[in-house]
Amino acid sequence: MGERHGFSTAALAAVLAQAESQPTILEAMSRPAERTLTWYGYRERFLNEQRIIEGVAFWQEHRELLDEISRAQGVPPQYLVAILGVETYYGRITGRYRVIDALSTLAFDYPPRSGYFTDELEQFLVLAREESLDPFTPLGSYAGAMGAPQFMPRSMRKYAVDGDGDGKRDLWSGWPDVIASVANYFRVHGWQPDAPVLVEAEIDQAHARDLDTRRLDLTETVGSLREKGVLFDPSLPDDAAAMLLAADEPHAMRFRVGLQNFHVITRYNRSALYAMAVYDLARELTARVSRDDATG
Repeated sequence: MGERHGFSTAALAAVLAQAESQPTILEAMSRPAERTLTWYGYRERFLNEQRIIEGVAFWQEHRELLDEISRAQGVPPQYLVAILGVETYYGRITGRYRVIDALSTLAFDYPPRSGYFTDELEQFLVLAREESLDPFTPLGSYAGAMGAPQFMPRSMRKYAVDGDGDGKRDLWSGWPDVIASVANYFRVHGWQPDAPVLVEAEIDQAHARDLDTRRLDLTETVGSLREKGVLFDPSLPDDAAAMLLAADEPHAMRFRVGLQNFHVITRYNRSALYAMAVYDLARELTARVSRDDATG
C-alpha cells in the first residue's frame, strides 16, 4: 500500500490494528452450501407482496429522479428499482458489519479467497481516502458489499458516480448517487436501451437433450436456438446473442431465453436465478405502478 498508493505504513498499520476478525463471517463463508434452490423457491423470496408494495412506494417517491436518470443513461426505471429491491429492500437492509472488519477477516483469515478479499481491502482503503471516509464507519454485508446497491469496493471505485454533484459518492443514503451508480453499472456493461431482456420459450422435446441451460454467457444466438428446436418470439433477429434458461416450477419445467440485457443483469450477480428475479420484480412493479397511475 505504501509503494503502490503512497500510504504511510505506520498510519496504515494503526488502522489495520483496529480491524477486528469476525468469526461469524468465517462461519458464513465456510458453511456448507444450502440445497440447490429451485426457481420457484428462489422467486418466492424476492417476489413477495411486501417487496412489491415497498418497491411501488419507492418508485413513486423517487419518480422524478428515476425518470431523469433513466433518460440520461438509457436504463428503464423499473430495473433500477428492482435491483435495489432484490439487493437491500430499497436501501433498508444494507448490512451490519464494519466493512473494514469484513474485508480484513476474509483477507487474512480465510485462505480459500484471500487473494480476492485482499484486493478488495486494498480498494476499500483507497476508496476511504478518495471519499474522505472514516474507514471504521461504513457498514456492509459479511462479504464487504456496501450501500443500497451493495457494491464491492472495486466496483464502487469504478462504477459509482456523483449523481447530485456534491463531490461525494454516497451509496448509503444519497439516492441520486445510488440510482445513477446502478444505471452507470448497467450502461458500462452494455445495456441496450429499448431492447428486450428476456422472452418466454417452448422446447421441442425431441431436441431437449441437445440443449444446455447452465451457461451464463451469450454462447448462442436466436438463430442457433431456433435450429435446436427452441420456440419463442419470431420477431427477434437471428443474429441476436442469446442464452437458454431453465425455470423450474412445482409441476413442470419452463424455459426462457435471455438476451443481451439479461446478460448485463448477470454481471451484477452471476446467477440466472438472481437475474430472473430482477426481471420478474421489474415487470411486477411496472404493472402495479401503471395500474396505480390509471386509477389515479
